Amino acid sequence: MQFSIYHSTIMFLVYVFLLQLCFLPHIGFSSHCTTETSTKTFQKCMNLPTQEASIAWTFYPHNSTLELVFFGTFISPSGWVGWGINPTSSEMTGTRALIAFSDPSSGQIVLLPYILDPDVKLQKSPLLSRPLDIHLISSTAAIYGGKRATIHNGAPIQIYAKFKLESNKTKIHLVWNRGLYVQGYSPTIHPTTSTDLSSIATLDVLSGSSGSSAPQHTDLTMLRVIHGTLNAISWGILLPMGAITARYFRHIQSLGPAWFYAHAGIQLFAFILGTVGFAIGIRLGQLSPGVEYSLHRKLGIAVFCLGALQTLALLFRPNARNKFRKYWKSYHHFVGYSCVVLGFVNVFQGFEVMGASRSYAKLSYCLGLSTLIGVSIALEVNSWVMFCRKSKEEKMRREGLVGTSDKGSSGIHTWKRIHTSILYSWKIVEKNI
Repeated sequence: MQFSIYHSTIMFLVYVFLLQLCFLPHIGFSSHCTTETSTKTFQKCMNLPTQEASIAWTFYPHNSTLELVFFGTFISPSGWVGWGINPTSSEMTGTRALIAFSDPSSGQIVLLPYILDPDVKLQKSPLLSRPLDIHLISSTAAIYGGKRATIHNGAPIQIYAKFKLESNKTKIHLVWNRGLYVQGYSPTIHPTTSTDLSSIATLDVLSGSSGSSAPQHTDLTMLRVIHGTLNAISWGILLPMGAITARYFRHIQSLGPAWFYAHAGIQLFAFILGTVGFAIGIRLGQLSPGVEYSLHRKLGIAVFCLGALQTLALLFRPNARNKFRKYWKSYHHFVGYSCVVLGFVNVFQGFEVMGASRSYAKLSYCLGLSTLIGVSIALEVNSWVMFCRKSKEEKMRREGLVGTSDKGSSGIHTWKRIHTSILYSWKIVEKNI
Protein backbone atom coordinates (compact mmCIF):
# COMPACT_ATOMS: atom_id res chain seq x y z
CA MET A 1 0.00 0.00 0.00
CA GLN A 2 2.77 2.43 0.97
CA PHE A 3 4.78 1.52 -2.11
CA SER A 4 1.71 2.19 -4.29
CA ILE A 5 1.28 5.67 -2.76
CA TYR A 6 4.96 6.38 -3.30
CA HIS A 7 4.82 5.26 -6.95
CA SER A 8 1.69 7.36 -7.61
CA THR A 9 3.41 10.40 -6.13
CA ILE A 10 6.36 10.01 -8.48
CA MET A 11 4.09 9.78 -11.53
CA PHE A 12 2.12 12.85 -10.43
CA LEU A 13 5.27 14.94 -9.98
CA VAL A 14 6.60 13.91 -13.38
CA TYR A 15 3.30 15.06 -14.91
CA VAL A 16 3.49 18.37 -13.02
CA PHE A 17 6.93 19.14 -14.36
CA LEU A 18 5.95 18.26 -17.90
CA LEU A 19 3.34 20.99 -17.52
CA GLN A 20 6.05 23.31 -16.22
CA LEU A 21 8.15 22.72 -19.32
CA CYS A 22 5.16 23.73 -21.41
CA PHE A 23 4.56 27.00 -19.57
CA LEU A 24 8.05 28.33 -18.86
CA PRO A 25 9.32 29.03 -22.39
CA HIS A 26 6.42 31.39 -23.05
CA ILE A 27 7.30 33.87 -20.32
CA GLY A 28 7.74 37.28 -21.80
CA PHE A 29 6.91 36.42 -25.44
CA SER A 30 3.13 36.67 -25.57
CA SER A 31 2.78 40.23 -26.93
CA HIS A 32 2.02 40.98 -30.60
CA CYS A 33 3.31 44.10 -32.30
CA THR A 34 1.12 46.50 -34.23
CA THR A 35 1.75 49.44 -36.54
CA GLU A 36 -1.57 51.08 -35.67
CA THR A 37 -2.28 53.62 -32.94
CA SER A 38 -5.31 55.82 -32.39
CA THR A 39 -3.59 58.80 -34.03
CA LYS A 40 -0.97 57.39 -36.40
CA THR A 41 0.04 54.48 -38.60
CA PHE A 42 3.70 53.43 -38.71
CA GLN A 43 5.63 51.51 -41.34
CA LYS A 44 7.19 48.73 -39.24
CA CYS A 45 6.84 47.09 -35.85
CA MET A 46 8.71 44.59 -33.69
CA ASN A 47 8.14 42.60 -30.50
CA LEU A 48 10.77 43.28 -27.86
CA PRO A 49 12.19 40.23 -26.07
CA THR A 50 11.15 41.15 -22.51
CA GLN A 51 8.26 42.59 -20.47
CA GLU A 52 5.73 41.93 -23.28
CA ALA A 53 6.80 45.23 -24.85
CA SER A 54 6.86 46.20 -28.53
CA ILE A 55 7.67 49.15 -30.77
CA ALA A 56 6.48 50.59 -34.07
CA TRP A 57 8.37 53.14 -36.14
CA THR A 58 8.74 55.06 -39.35
CA PHE A 59 12.14 56.19 -40.59
CA TYR A 60 12.63 58.97 -43.15
CA PRO A 61 16.07 58.47 -44.77
CA HIS A 62 16.09 61.81 -46.63
CA ASN A 63 16.34 63.79 -43.36
CA SER A 64 17.32 60.99 -40.90
CA THR A 65 14.16 61.47 -38.86
CA LEU A 66 12.76 58.66 -36.75
CA GLU A 67 9.23 58.46 -35.39
CA LEU A 68 8.89 55.68 -32.82
CA VAL A 69 6.19 54.58 -30.40
CA PHE A 70 6.88 52.23 -27.48
CA PHE A 71 4.12 49.94 -26.14
CA GLY A 72 4.63 48.95 -22.50
CA THR A 73 2.69 48.17 -19.31
CA PHE A 74 2.81 49.39 -15.72
CA ILE A 75 3.54 46.96 -12.89
CA SER A 76 2.23 49.24 -10.16
CA PRO A 77 -0.28 52.12 -9.85
CA SER A 78 2.54 54.23 -8.43
CA GLY A 79 5.12 52.94 -10.90
CA TRP A 80 6.80 54.16 -14.07
CA VAL A 81 7.48 52.98 -17.63
CA GLY A 82 10.26 54.28 -19.84
CA TRP A 83 12.39 53.72 -22.90
CA GLY A 84 15.33 55.44 -24.47
CA ILE A 85 18.27 55.38 -26.86
CA ASN A 86 21.89 54.87 -25.90
CA PRO A 87 24.03 56.75 -28.47
CA THR A 88 27.20 54.75 -27.81
CA SER A 89 26.57 51.19 -26.57
CA SER A 90 23.92 48.58 -25.79
CA GLU A 91 23.71 49.13 -22.04
CA MET A 92 21.67 51.11 -19.54
CA THR A 93 24.40 53.52 -18.50
CA GLY A 94 24.43 56.49 -20.86
CA THR A 95 20.85 56.01 -22.09
CA ARG A 96 18.79 59.08 -22.97
CA ALA A 97 15.37 58.07 -21.70
CA LEU A 98 11.77 59.22 -21.68
CA ILE A 99 9.92 58.04 -18.54
CA ALA A 100 6.17 58.20 -17.96
CA PHE A 101 4.39 58.12 -14.60
CA SER A 102 1.51 59.70 -12.71
CA ASP A 103 2.05 63.37 -11.76
CA PRO A 104 2.12 63.54 -7.91
CA SER A 105 0.20 66.81 -7.89
CA SER A 106 -2.42 66.36 -10.63
CA GLY A 107 -2.61 62.58 -11.08
CA GLN A 108 -2.33 62.97 -14.87
CA ILE A 109 0.23 61.09 -16.91
CA VAL A 110 3.52 62.97 -17.26
CA LEU A 111 6.49 62.27 -19.55
CA LEU A 112 9.93 63.61 -18.57
CA PRO A 113 13.44 63.25 -20.06
CA TYR A 114 16.29 61.65 -18.06
CA ILE A 115 19.96 60.83 -18.65
CA LEU A 116 21.05 57.59 -16.99
CA ASP A 117 24.63 58.28 -15.86
CA PRO A 118 26.79 55.88 -13.77
CA ASP A 119 25.75 57.49 -10.47
CA VAL A 120 22.17 56.45 -11.10
CA LYS A 121 23.15 52.82 -11.70
CA LEU A 122 25.12 52.75 -8.45
CA GLN A 123 22.21 54.50 -6.67
CA LYS A 124 24.51 57.20 -5.34
CA SER A 125 21.99 59.91 -6.17
CA PRO A 126 18.29 60.12 -7.16
CA LEU A 127 17.38 60.21 -10.84
CA LEU A 128 16.52 63.82 -11.73
CA SER A 129 14.94 65.03 -14.94
CA ARG A 130 17.12 67.11 -17.28
CA PRO A 131 17.11 68.01 -21.00
CA LEU A 132 18.48 65.43 -23.41
CA ASP A 133 21.63 66.13 -25.41
CA ILE A 134 20.22 64.42 -28.51
CA HIS A 135 17.94 65.99 -31.11
CA LEU A 136 14.47 65.25 -29.68
CA ILE A 137 11.82 66.97 -31.80
CA SER A 138 8.69 65.98 -29.86
CA SER A 139 7.37 63.42 -27.37
CA THR A 140 4.04 62.41 -25.80
CA ALA A 141 2.61 59.60 -23.64
CA ALA A 142 -0.90 58.22 -23.40
CA ILE A 143 -2.64 55.41 -21.54
CA TYR A 144 -5.07 53.20 -23.44
CA GLY A 145 -8.61 54.27 -22.76
CA GLY A 146 -8.33 58.01 -23.30
CA LYS A 147 -8.15 60.84 -20.79
CA ARG A 148 -10.31 59.09 -18.20
CA ALA A 149 -8.04 56.03 -18.08
CA THR A 150 -6.15 55.48 -14.81
CA ILE A 151 -2.83 53.86 -14.03
CA HIS A 152 -3.12 50.38 -12.52
CA ASN A 153 -1.13 47.19 -12.44
CA GLY A 154 -0.97 46.00 -16.06
CA ALA A 155 -2.22 49.30 -17.52
CA PRO A 156 -0.91 49.62 -21.13
CA ILE A 157 0.83 52.82 -22.20
CA GLN A 158 2.16 54.33 -25.45
CA ILE A 159 5.24 56.55 -25.36
CA TYR A 160 5.79 58.40 -28.64
CA ALA A 161 8.93 60.29 -29.66
CA LYS A 162 10.34 61.90 -32.78
CA PHE A 163 14.14 62.06 -33.11
CA LYS A 164 16.60 63.30 -35.66
CA LEU A 165 19.43 60.80 -35.99
CA GLU A 166 22.96 61.47 -37.16
CA SER A 167 23.45 61.37 -40.92
CA ASN A 168 24.08 57.91 -42.39
CA LYS A 169 23.37 56.28 -39.00
CA THR A 170 20.47 53.84 -38.96
CA LYS A 171 21.33 51.58 -36.01
CA ILE A 172 20.12 52.49 -32.53
CA HIS A 173 20.60 50.87 -29.12
CA LEU A 174 17.16 50.64 -27.57
CA VAL A 175 16.75 50.36 -23.77
CA TRP A 176 13.43 50.00 -21.90
CA ASN A 177 12.23 49.15 -18.40
CA ARG A 178 9.61 49.74 -15.71
CA GLY A 179 9.57 50.22 -11.94
CA LEU A 180 7.32 50.04 -8.91
CA TYR A 181 7.61 53.51 -7.38
CA VAL A 182 8.28 57.18 -8.09
CA GLN A 183 9.52 59.46 -5.30
CA GLY A 184 8.33 62.92 -6.25
CA TYR A 185 9.55 63.16 -9.84
CA SER A 186 12.42 60.67 -9.35
CA PRO A 187 11.78 57.11 -10.59
CA THR A 188 13.23 54.49 -8.24
CA ILE A 189 15.25 51.45 -9.29
CA HIS A 190 13.51 48.86 -11.43
CA PRO A 191 13.34 45.13 -10.49
CA THR A 192 16.64 43.34 -10.98
CA THR A 193 15.49 39.99 -12.35
CA SER A 194 17.38 38.56 -15.32
CA THR A 195 14.47 39.53 -17.59
CA ASP A 196 14.51 43.17 -16.47
CA LEU A 197 18.28 43.41 -16.77
CA SER A 198 18.11 42.07 -20.33
CA SER A 199 15.77 44.78 -21.65
CA ILE A 200 18.17 45.93 -24.37
CA ALA A 201 18.08 45.54 -28.16
CA THR A 202 19.99 46.88 -31.15
CA LEU A 203 17.79 47.84 -34.10
CA ASP A 204 18.45 48.90 -37.67
CA VAL A 205 15.57 51.30 -38.29
CA LEU A 206 16.10 51.24 -42.06
CA SER A 207 16.06 47.48 -42.66
CA GLY A 208 14.03 46.55 -39.59
CA SER A 209 16.52 43.89 -38.49
CA SER A 210 17.50 43.57 -34.85
CA GLY A 211 21.00 43.01 -33.61
CA SER A 212 22.38 40.21 -31.49
CA SER A 213 20.64 41.28 -28.28
CA ALA A 214 17.27 39.65 -28.98
CA PRO A 215 18.58 36.28 -30.25
CA GLN A 216 21.06 36.15 -27.41
CA HIS A 217 18.26 36.82 -24.95
CA THR A 218 16.22 34.00 -26.50
CA ASP A 219 19.16 31.61 -26.08
CA LEU A 220 19.73 32.75 -22.50
CA THR A 221 16.04 32.38 -21.71
CA MET A 222 16.08 28.77 -22.90
CA LEU A 223 19.21 28.10 -20.81
CA ARG A 224 17.52 29.65 -17.78
CA VAL A 225 14.45 27.45 -18.32
CA ILE A 226 16.62 24.31 -18.51
CA HIS A 227 18.70 25.42 -15.52
CA GLY A 228 15.63 26.14 -13.40
CA THR A 229 13.76 22.97 -14.40
CA LEU A 230 16.70 20.63 -13.74
CA ASN A 231 17.48 22.19 -10.38
CA ALA A 232 13.83 22.28 -9.27
CA ILE A 233 13.43 18.58 -10.11
CA SER A 234 16.76 17.46 -8.63
CA TRP A 235 17.30 19.56 -5.49
CA GLY A 236 13.65 20.46 -4.94
CA ILE A 237 11.86 17.14 -5.57
CA LEU A 238 14.08 14.07 -6.08
CA LEU A 239 16.45 14.79 -3.19
CA PRO A 240 13.59 15.02 -0.64
CA MET A 241 12.10 11.87 -2.20
CA GLY A 242 15.34 10.02 -1.49
CA ALA A 243 15.30 11.22 2.11
CA ILE A 244 11.66 10.09 2.50
CA THR A 245 12.56 6.66 1.11
CA ALA A 246 15.27 6.16 3.72
CA ARG A 247 13.25 7.51 6.64
CA TYR A 248 9.96 5.68 6.16
CA PHE A 249 10.69 2.52 4.15
CA ARG A 250 13.75 1.14 5.92
CA HIS A 251 11.61 -0.33 8.72
CA ILE A 252 9.41 -2.38 6.37
CA GLN A 253 10.95 -5.83 6.73
CA SER A 254 9.26 -7.21 3.63
CA LEU A 255 11.25 -4.79 1.45
CA GLY A 256 14.59 -6.08 2.67
CA PRO A 257 17.53 -4.05 1.31
CA ALA A 258 15.38 -2.68 -1.56
CA TRP A 259 14.81 0.58 0.37
CA PHE A 260 18.56 1.20 0.46
CA TYR A 261 19.02 0.69 -3.28
CA ALA A 262 16.02 2.93 -3.99
CA HIS A 263 17.38 5.61 -1.64
CA ALA A 264 20.88 5.51 -3.13
CA GLY A 265 19.58 5.39 -6.72
CA ILE A 266 17.24 8.37 -6.30
CA GLN A 267 19.90 10.47 -4.55
CA LEU A 268 22.54 9.65 -7.14
CA PHE A 269 20.18 10.49 -10.02
CA ALA A 270 19.21 13.74 -8.28
CA PHE A 271 22.87 14.68 -7.85
CA ILE A 272 23.64 14.02 -11.51
CA LEU A 273 20.71 16.20 -12.64
CA GLY A 274 21.69 18.85 -10.10
CA THR A 275 25.28 18.85 -11.33
CA VAL A 276 24.11 19.49 -14.90
CA GLY A 277 21.85 22.30 -13.67
CA PHE A 278 24.68 23.75 -11.58
CA ALA A 279 27.04 23.72 -14.59
CA ILE A 280 24.41 25.52 -16.71
CA GLY A 281 24.08 28.12 -13.95
CA ILE A 282 27.83 28.75 -14.01
CA ARG A 283 27.68 29.12 -17.79
CA LEU A 284 24.77 31.57 -17.51
CA GLY A 285 26.89 33.69 -15.20
CA GLN A 286 29.66 33.76 -17.80
CA LEU A 287 27.22 34.75 -20.56
CA SER A 288 25.68 37.55 -18.49
CA PRO A 289 28.45 39.98 -17.54
CA GLY A 290 27.35 42.53 -14.99
CA VAL A 291 24.35 40.40 -13.96
CA GLU A 292 24.94 38.71 -10.61
CA TYR A 293 22.53 37.26 -8.08
CA SER A 294 24.72 36.94 -5.01
CA LEU A 295 22.31 35.08 -2.71
CA HIS A 296 21.11 32.64 -5.39
CA ARG A 297 24.70 31.94 -6.43
CA LYS A 298 25.93 31.34 -2.86
CA LEU A 299 23.01 29.08 -2.04
CA GLY A 300 23.58 27.13 -5.25
CA ILE A 301 27.25 26.56 -4.44
CA ALA A 302 26.37 25.50 -0.88
CA VAL A 303 23.72 23.02 -2.06
CA PHE A 304 26.04 21.53 -4.68
CA CYS A 305 28.86 21.09 -2.15
CA LEU A 306 26.54 19.42 0.37
CA GLY A 307 25.22 17.14 -2.37
CA ALA A 308 28.77 16.19 -3.33
CA LEU A 309 29.59 15.41 0.31
CA GLN A 310 26.53 13.17 0.52
CA THR A 311 27.56 11.30 -2.60
CA LEU A 312 31.10 10.81 -1.29
CA ALA A 313 29.68 9.60 2.04
CA LEU A 314 28.31 6.56 0.21
CA LEU A 315 31.88 5.49 -0.60
CA PHE A 316 33.01 5.76 3.04
CA ARG A 317 29.99 4.12 4.67
CA PRO A 318 31.34 2.00 7.57
CA ASN A 319 30.09 -1.47 8.47
CA ALA A 320 27.05 -1.70 10.76
CA ARG A 321 29.26 -3.09 13.57
CA ASN A 322 31.95 -0.45 13.16
CA LYS A 323 32.35 1.84 16.18
CA PHE A 324 32.38 4.89 13.88
CA ARG A 325 29.03 4.00 12.31
CA LYS A 326 27.02 6.22 14.71
CA TYR A 327 29.20 9.24 13.88
CA TRP A 328 28.81 8.58 10.16
CA LYS A 329 25.01 8.40 10.56
CA SER A 330 24.93 11.71 12.43
CA TYR A 331 27.03 13.34 9.72
CA HIS A 332 24.90 11.79 6.96
CA HIS A 333 21.64 12.99 8.51
CA PHE A 334 22.88 16.52 9.22
CA VAL A 335 24.39 17.09 5.77
CA GLY A 336 21.41 15.47 4.02
CA TYR A 337 18.70 17.48 5.73
CA SER A 338 20.74 20.69 5.37
CA CYS A 339 21.00 20.03 1.64
CA VAL A 340 17.24 19.44 1.36
CA VAL A 341 16.33 22.64 3.24
CA LEU A 342 18.78 24.84 1.32
CA GLY A 343 17.59 23.24 -1.91
CA PHE A 344 14.00 24.29 -1.18
CA VAL A 345 15.09 27.84 -0.36
CA ASN A 346 17.19 28.19 -3.51
CA VAL A 347 14.45 26.86 -5.79
CA PHE A 348 12.11 29.62 -4.61
CA GLN A 349 14.96 32.12 -4.86
CA GLY A 350 15.40 30.98 -8.46
CA PHE A 351 11.75 31.75 -9.24
CA GLU A 352 12.32 35.29 -7.94
CA VAL A 353 15.46 35.66 -10.07
CA MET A 354 13.61 34.55 -13.21
CA GLY A 355 10.74 36.91 -12.50
CA ALA A 356 8.39 33.91 -12.31
CA SER A 357 7.11 34.43 -8.76
CA ARG A 358 3.51 34.42 -10.05
CA SER A 359 3.91 31.98 -12.91
CA TYR A 360 2.36 28.61 -13.72
CA ALA A 361 5.83 27.11 -13.27
CA LYS A 362 5.93 28.14 -9.61
CA LEU A 363 2.34 26.97 -9.13
CA SER A 364 3.26 23.57 -10.61
CA TYR A 365 6.25 23.26 -8.31
CA CYS A 366 4.19 24.28 -5.26
CA LEU A 367 1.58 21.64 -6.12
CA GLY A 368 4.25 18.97 -6.43
CA LEU A 369 5.94 20.08 -3.23
CA SER A 370 2.61 20.17 -1.37
CA THR A 371 1.90 16.61 -2.48
CA LEU A 372 5.34 15.53 -1.28
CA ILE A 373 4.81 17.23 2.09
CA GLY A 374 1.36 15.64 2.41
CA VAL A 375 2.78 12.16 1.76
CA SER A 376 5.56 12.84 4.29
CA ILE A 377 3.07 13.88 6.97
CA ALA A 378 0.92 10.79 6.33
CA LEU A 379 3.95 8.49 6.56
CA GLU A 380 5.22 10.29 9.66
CA VAL A 381 1.86 9.88 11.43
CA ASN A 382 1.76 6.21 10.40
CA SER A 383 5.29 5.70 11.76
CA TRP A 384 4.38 7.23 15.12
CA VAL A 385 1.20 5.16 15.37
CA MET A 386 3.17 1.97 14.70
CA PHE A 387 5.88 3.01 17.17
CA CYS A 388 3.37 3.75 19.94
CA ARG A 389 1.55 0.48 19.27
CA LYS A 390 4.77 -1.55 19.44
CA SER A 391 5.87 0.27 22.60
CA LYS A 392 2.54 -0.50 24.28
CA GLU A 393 2.72 -4.17 23.29
CA GLU A 394 6.28 -4.43 24.54
CA LYS A 395 5.29 -2.90 27.86
CA MET A 396 2.42 -5.35 28.23
CA ARG A 397 4.76 -8.26 27.49
CA ARG A 398 7.18 -7.12 30.18
CA GLU A 399 4.31 -6.95 32.68
CA GLY A 400 3.15 -10.44 31.71
CA LEU A 401 -0.24 -9.24 30.48
CA VAL A 402 0.32 -10.45 26.94
CA GLY A 403 2.14 -13.57 25.81
CA THR A 404 4.96 -13.41 23.29
CA SER A 405 4.80 -14.94 19.87
CA ASP A 406 7.27 -17.64 20.92
CA LYS A 407 5.53 -20.95 21.82
CA GLY A 408 7.93 -21.82 24.61
CA SER A 409 7.57 -18.44 26.22
CA SER A 410 3.79 -18.66 25.89
CA GLY A 411 3.83 -22.01 27.73
CA ILE A 412 5.97 -20.65 30.56
CA HIS A 413 3.62 -17.69 31.06
CA THR A 414 0.62 -20.09 31.12
CA TRP A 415 2.18 -22.33 33.82
CA LYS A 416 3.06 -19.25 35.89
CA ARG A 417 -0.56 -18.11 35.84
CA ILE A 418 -1.77 -21.65 36.82
CA HIS A 419 0.76 -21.84 39.65
CA THR A 420 -0.31 -18.43 40.97
CA SER A 421 -3.98 -19.44 40.91
CA ILE A 422 -3.28 -22.69 42.87
CA LEU A 423 -1.31 -20.85 45.57
CA TYR A 424 -4.05 -18.25 45.92
CA SER A 425 -6.72 -20.98 46.29
CA TRP A 426 -4.62 -22.89 48.86
CA LYS A 427 -4.25 -19.77 51.01
CA ILE A 428 -8.02 -19.28 51.03
CA VAL A 429 -8.54 -22.92 52.16
CA GLU A 430 -5.96 -22.57 54.97
CA LYS A 431 -7.63 -19.40 56.20
CA ASN A 432 -11.05 -21.03 56.36
CA ILE A 433 -9.63 -24.02 58.33
